[in-house]
Parts: sequence; C-alpha cells; structure tokens
Amino acid sequence: MLNLSGKKISIIGGGKVAFRKTLNLLEYSRDITVISPKFIKEFEQINDKINPIKSKYKEELIKGSFIIIAATDCRKTNKEISIYCKNNNILCNVVDDVDNSNFIVPSTFKRGDLSISVSTNGKSPSLSKKIRTKLEKEYPVDYEDYIKVLGEIREIILKKFQDSKKKKDLLNELVDLSYEELIERRKNYENSSGV
Repeated sequence: MLNLSGKKISIIGGGKVAFRKTLNLLEYSRDITVISPKFIKEFEQINDKINPIKSKYKEELIKGSFIIIAATDCRKTNKEISIYCKNNNILCNVVDDVDNSNFIVPSTFKRGDLSISVSTNGKSPSLSKKIRTKLEKEYPVDYEDYIKVLGEIREIILKKFQDSKKKKDLLNELVDLSYEELIERRKNYENSSGV
C-alpha cells in the first residue's frame, strides 16, 4: 500500500514471473523499467507502457529506483541485486527468496479505489493466490461503481453534517446498503441541508 506515483520501479528479468509482477505494478505506476537480455513474447503487449531495456543486469541501469524486483532465473544475480539494494536503502523484492527481500509483494487485485491484498509472508504464494481468486468473485468488477458512490456520499456527509457522531453513524450504515440504495441515499443527502 505505497503511493508509487512518480516513483521509479525497476524489474530485472524478462520471464513469466517478471511479466506477472510488471502487470501488477502497472496498476499503480507508469514509471516501470524492465531489464533483461531476453523477454517472453507477452511483453510485446505492454512495451508501450514500460521502458524495456534489452541488457544483462548492471547497477547503473537501476540507479534512482525506489523499488526493485529481482526476477531473474539466476540466484547469484538476484543476490547481487539484493546486496546493491540493501547498501543503497532501496526497497527490494527477490521473487523466490524472502530472506534477501526487504518487502513482499502480496497477491492483489483492484476494483477502482478498492485494493485487496492477501499475503502469507512468503510461506505460500499459491495459497495467497487461491484466497485472492475467491475474493475476486466476492467483489466483482462492478464493485468499482459501488466504491465510487460511497466516496461521493462520504464527501457530501462530511460537508453537510456538523455533529461528528451523526457523521460517523451515517458513514457506518452506508456499507450495508445495496448499490441502488446508495444511489437513492446520495440523492437524499444532496438535497438535504445537513445538521
């Protein structure tokens, strides 16, 4: 849950894991450099959204990065990346090595402004993915609209109502309403003078 806007992200690796990590991070940032001597074909779909560099890992290519993902198929290279990051106070995730990482990337999905993440702290990424998949069904794509309306009503309540207990009560009851009920409630609050 970091604000990555304006932060440089470097991913070292051009395989399936690097591609998956890149796709996930594109949800949060557009300043992503992917470094690898070879890229799987899937990267062609997103080349216009990233900065691909066809090269072996070199320190100068990752300077100024806020986050680095080491996703090569070479443990020695991943370890070198980890050491560089530790020495330069850079957040680093070595995809297959929790001990050489200083953060873990959870299994995440977004529904507009709603982000849901699941982590087993590196013990079982497969279980994290399984749980995330179940949650994706519970919170489908149209949940994005629900969150948007919730946010709009929250702003109205915060502006129109003075009493902090009343505000809190109104905000708490919103999350139990259906989308249709929220739309109706928004109309009522827009036309209300507040208290």
